Amino acid sequence: MNGTTTAPPKEELVRRATELVPILRKNAVWTEENRRLHGETIDALAEAGIFRMRVPARYGGYESELKTLNEVMVELGRGDGSVAWTASVWAIPGWMVGMFPDEVQDEVYSTPDVRVCGALSPSATATPKDGGMVVNGQWGFISGALHSHWQEIIAMAPAPDGVSQWPIMALVPLSDLHVIDDWYSSGLRGSGSVTTVATDIFVPQERILPLVSVLQGQTASALSAQIPMYRNPLVGVANASSAGTVIGLAKAAREVFFERLDGRKITYTDYARQREAPITHLQVAEATMKIDQAEFHADRMTKLVDTKGTRGEPWTLEERARTRADIGAVCQLGKAAVDVLSLASGGSSIYSNMPMQRIARDMHAVNLHALNVPTTNFELYGRVLCGLEPNTQYI
Repeated sequence: MNGTTTAPPKEELVRRATELVPILRKNAVWTEENRRLHGETIDALAEAGIFRMRVPARYGGYESELKTLNEVMVELGRGDGSVAWTASVWAIPGWMVGMFPDEVQDEVYSTPDVRVCGALSPSATATPKDGGMVVNGQWGFISGALHSHWQEIIAMAPAPDGVSQWPIMALVPLSDLHVIDDWYSSGLRGSGSVTTVATDIFVPQERILPLVSVLQGQTASALSAQIPMYRNPLVGVANASSAGTVIGLAKAAREVFFERLDGRKITYTDYARQREAPITHLQVAEATMKIDQAEFHADRMTKLVDTKGTRGEPWTLEERARTRADIGAVCQLGKAAVDVLSLASGGSSIYSNMPMQRIARDMHAVNLHALNVPTTNFELYGRVLCGLEPNTQYI
């Protein structure tokens, strides 16, 4: 779908996302029980233009800044954490398609509202063959795979020196992969983060890139190189793309708490109205402040990525490490806010028809993602601040 698209303004995209909240909440129980997104949800996201936000304008996309994406994901997270998480994951590999040569982009983006899932772990091997490579292996935690058209995969392949191995990134149609329906999880159950398997899949050379190039933000497309959103390293983009889900979940917990507040007492005390208890005042203030703090870190990340892209400025090592620390802080603060509100919601909140228990489980799951773990990210940031080299490529 080549052409030039005029993107809706940020306010319009955020408004559309806000209008989806009732639909997402209505489908949330079905989504969790069936471990995948509801068809109505997929259609609503497409209609709202969510799948076009990080797609080049020449393919009908909006080339949205990360500040806009973040605010949209916050609204989706208010509706259902699994939906926001999956949509944010699609936004990241969807953006990564733009790192490939233009003919590859032509193929992938020819599908309207194309959805691309992916992983960053090199849990497969790639063997050279005339015109490309043959891939074998599998990848776990592939959020959105059940509703995707393509998958971005990572595999270990012979490096240019012919001796060592290095990770490569490739694009394969989802139809080429075998899907193992193994997503039986405690949180983010609706994300359908199943395992996918490649068995002797041939990938043409044009759909293969060195992972190190993508991590450094080096696109193989001359057209993409002119677009601000492609002048950034992968991990910085991924970190900034993930914050909205966490903040949306925390805001959802706050909304759910206040919706039930008037009708609740504090059992085994003289407080007939929870609203009147000083402990409640402390709890809601603490949770709200933590949400505000999480928003600061999200804003700092998205502003950094958007500004660097617009100006075409190089990233410092400290800035790269700081985005890891920022997403760690967002997750830590978001979880702390939800923990306070969840514990203040009483025993009745653990019933499966109560949103609070699902929000708490979803938040816990987000905090376990390897790129989000607060302690890992803080250690990396501190290491760089102390003048040491990072002990990871994912920066």
